[in-house]
Amino acid sequence: MSERSGLVTMGGSPVTLVGDELKVGDKAPDFVAVDNDVKDVRFSDYKGKVIVISSVPSLDTPVCSLETERFNQEAKKLGDDVKVLTISMDLPFAQKRWCAAEGVYNLQTLSDHRDADFGTSYGVLMKESRLLARVLFVIDTEGVIRYIQVVPEITKEPNYDEVLDAVKGLLS
Repeated sequence: MSERSGLVTMGGSPVTLVGDELKVGDKAPDFVAVDNDVKDVRFSDYKGKVIVISSVPSLDTPVCSLETERFNQEAKKLGDDVKVLTISMDLPFAQKRWCAAEGVYNLQTLSDHRDADFGTSYGVLMKESRLLARVLFVIDTEGVIRYIQVVPEITKEPNYDEVLDAVKGLLS
C-alpha cells in the first residue's frame, strides 16, 4: 500500500495519506462502509447514479459539519439521479445522532471506522490520525471518476461551486 506526503496539512502540519492516489478517468473502486443502522453498504449499490463522495475527518467538527449541511441542502436540489455520500471515521451511532440533531436527511452518511476500506481504496486515510482527509469525488453513472478535489488544509472548506459544476455537467 502506497503512502503520499505533502498533499494535505492539518493545522499547517503535513499528513501522510495511505492508499493509492486516484485520478480523474479512473474507475471508482468498490468499497464497503457501514450506514447509520450499522448495516454494510457497498459503493456498487449506487451504480447508475451520479455520485458525490464527500470524505471528511469527523462530523463533530465545525468545518465538517458546515460542509455536510451544505451538501445536504444541495442534494435536495440535485434530484434523484444524484446520490451524495458523506464518509468519515465517526461511529455509525455518532453519525445517526449528528444527522438527527442537524436535520440532515437528503444525503447518506457512511462510517469507514471498521476496516478503512474506503480510506485506503481512495487514498484518503491519514496515517497519523486514522481519520479521512477532506477530499471530494464526483463519479459518473458508469462508475468513472470525473472530478476530484483534494482540500489542501483539512481545516478549510472545499470549493462547493466546483463540485456542483462537475455534478451538473454530468446531468446535462
